[in-house]
Amino acid sequence: MPIPFSYSLRNLWTRRLTTVLTAAGMALVVYVFAATLMLVEGLRETLVATGSSDNVVVLRKAAGSEVQSGVGRDQAAVVESVSGAARGADGEPLLARELVVLVNLPKRGSGKPANIVIRGISAASATLRPQVRLAAGRMPRPGMAEVAAGRSIAERFQGAGIGEVLHFAGREWRVVGVLEAGRTGFSSEIWGDVDLLMQAFRRPVYSSIIFRLQDPAAFPAVRERLENDPRLTLEAKRETKYYADQSEAMARFLSILGLTLTVIFSIGAVIGAMITMYAAVANRIAEIGTLRALGFGRRSILAAFVLESLLLGLVGGIAGVLFASGMQLITLSTMNWQTFSELAFSFSLTAGIVGKSLLFALGMGFAGGVLPALRAARLEIVEALRGV
Repeated sequence: MPIPFSYSLRNLWTRRLTTVLTAAGMALVVYVFAATLMLVEGLRETLVATGSSDNVVVLRKAAGSEVQSGVGRDQAAVVESVSGAARGADGEPLLARELVVLVNLPKRGSGKPANIVIRGISAASATLRPQVRLAAGRMPRPGMAEVAAGRSIAERFQGAGIGEVLHFAGREWRVVGVLEAGRTGFSSEIWGDVDLLMQAFRRPVYSSIIFRLQDPAAFPAVRERLENDPRLTLEAKRETKYYADQSEAMARFLSILGLTLTVIFSIGAVIGAMITMYAAVANRIAEIGTLRALGFGRRSILAAFVLESLLLGLVGGIAGVLFASGMQLITLSTMNWQTFSELAFSFSLTAGIVGKSLLFALGMGFAGGVLPALRAARLEIVEALRGV
């Protein structure tokens, strides 16, 4: 005969103080666990959302990022002729030759310098990135020392606001526009005319060639054509794959660091739950004996105490997830290890993270409650009724 669910629930309510303290310890662990997953997910979403599955990025072979890549003008012309790029309304290929370099700019307030991506763009660059829109001002004109800054850069770096002037590559660059790119990496870039930037930085080669596929399903054939062309020493990737690769190293580091902290904290939380449940068993020995005398079996006693511990974990899990959900309001900036540039991103809470966090909390509750529950179930009726 099973013990009613309300019995376990009422016992937690009776020991309100210990219940709250133990659940708070578990909530802290779940908070760290969920925040780590949200951090990794936010980073992944930012970089993956930066790319489009219809776009192809062509880089120098073995180059980890656009910053490390170099594509000569002769090779760029070959890519343009064999790419299979889609065409825009004007009949021109949706293909952009781009330059990516890093500059060091001071932050507003602190003056602390950080690396920023400067992207030299072609006429088709904006069309290839529909996620980027002009929030204020206008786009830089070809041949003019003008740039447009991503909103994240405009807000956080000196001289990057609209109407202000930036100094890099030995020139002054007027900021004529602010780009809104949502939660993508383009919010952390500055765009200018590619030819003028190549002159300013004395770079004879492009960093990458970006184009939109006429037929997205034809990507394997296009890649084979480009990579097997003897005139080229280039490799082609879908844009989404390129940005996903960039997030891999940092996501792995954050996962290892966060999960290590979680394991350390969770040991403390499990021990806390175990102490709470052992204390509950010790204080209710006579009560357990009464339940046994009334006909409730050992399994029912075991199930009731395990359920009580699971409820404790569930309360801690829900509280931890609620606290972690507030982290979505925070935007962080960190170093992109592939490009060594500043990257702004936010915590992201998904249904999968909520599910994993609650399962983790239930796991802690079970681990903390199973031994005390076994002790309660093994008590002999006579011994328990004596209150030993």
